[in-house]
Amino acid sequence: MNREFVADLHNHTNASDGEYTPTELVLKAQELGLTAVGVTDHDTVGGLDEALSTGKKVGILVVPGVEVSLRFRRPYFVGTLHYLLYIPLDLLADEAFRMMAQNIFSLGRGAGLVRARVAAINAEFGPVGKQPLLARDLTAEEIEALSPNVTRRHFALALKEYHGLDKSQINTLIGNDSVSYVPSGIDPTHLTPLLHKYPQLVRVFAHPAAGSYPGESLYREVLPSVEVVERLMPEFLDDAVLGLDGLEVNYPGHVAEHREMMAEWADRYGLIQTGGSDCHDPVDRPLGVAGISQEELKILLHRLGMAE
Repeated sequence: MNREFVADLHNHTNASDGEYTPTELVLKAQELGLTAVGVTDHDTVGGLDEALSTGKKVGILVVPGVEVSLRFRRPYFVGTLHYLLYIPLDLLADEAFRMMAQNIFSLGRGAGLVRARVAAINAEFGPVGKQPLLARDLTAEEIEALSPNVTRRHFALALKEYHGLDKSQINTLIGNDSVSYVPSGIDPTHLTPLLHKYPQLVRVFAHPAAGSYPGESLYREVLPSVEVVERLMPEFLDDAVLGLDGLEVNYPGHVAEHREMMAEWADRYGLIQTGGSDCHDPVDRPLGVAGISQEELKILLHRLGMAE
């Protein structure tokens, strides 16, 4: 297949909020003629074993990772920034690593966060709220029935399917600038013990410019603007533990101007360049629309100790 890239390194399975099973995602990568595929579910490593096993069977290199949600409350930004961690293979066989990682990742999601968000939405937008938009209160059970690992997407689905809200109304309730918004993810300080203990993890900002996409885009979601990301970067670049090893340059929600900007940032700060489709489903957010070259893949694999 005629592509400018051989590896698609940012994708989701039904271990988080994707529609493909890990096996289906890897088989789709094989069908598309990719050399390597990244599996980077939100805040879980639950789909990696199946993906790696399938990759071995069909001859597709699976690059294991996780997309960690980091929560920020700054005067200039209240919201979540996504942080890709690529994981060396030997760490996945380390039960201590997996337990520590999952315990930390789960702090940013789960029942506590769901209930806090539901309460905030009902207090503001419920039938007796300050700005009534819902005919009845939203319930945590409606959200949790959609997935064991709830994300913003599941809130949006429940508000659409069970409460009949349109896209604009949904964003009013759950957007970063909503008065009821409780950011998902963990405080960055919660992640530092894991990074301190396992410095071989490769740390990459996910889709750093997608929040500044001009116009409507499925890939924009509710992400910080490129100006906010640039303002946050020193917190990572100046932190020896939290740190930053790379930027996701090639991304379907990055226009040409932003891809050039991200590549310039990577050169300026000595960061590796990654890229991926952020696949969630076969139609709206498919696999195989963004990625990196063979040479860029070699650089990442070398950092992970996976180079041949």
